[in-house]
Amino acid sequence: MKTFPPLNRSRPYRRLGRICLLPVLLLFGAAGAAAAEVTVSKTPQCGCCKKWVDHLRNNGFEVEVVDMDSVEPVKRQNGVPAALGSCHTAVVDGYVVEGHVPADLIKRLLSERPKVKGLAVPGMPMGSPGMEGPQKHPYQVLTFDGEGETSVYADR
Repeated sequence: MKTFPPLNRSRPYRRLGRICLLPVLLLFGAAGAAAAEVTVSKTPQCGCCKKWVDHLRNNGFEVEVVDMDSVEPVKRQNGVPAALGSCHTAVVDGYVVEGHVPADLIKRLLSERPKVKGLAVPGMPMGSPGMEGPQKHPYQVLTFDGEGETSVYADR
């Protein structure tokens, strides 16, 4: 009688397991790539804030809006330097976004994950998202850290 070596059954199952796992990983990877939820604190009367929220939604972000009488407490709580203040403050995935920051730069921030507290567009520059109109003024998007130090992240 001829004897055969014992079957190594784990190898085909291991390969099958990897093949079956691939679609699951792709599915969850795609879900993980979805834009993070942005929480925007603003006053109810601010029209440019509403336009900025629309800009974020049009660029794939899920946005929760919190209307309040004053956003100053939110700015203080999140360490936004007074010199960088604008009309609304947002929080997304651990970062603070102050003012009319373009959605593509928020996506870049979330992709690069720099060691900063957040991004800011000080004031309300004409031509920034939510401040569209016939005029467009150049402006800078700044990073800021917990010490209030800033650097230029992008020129627009």
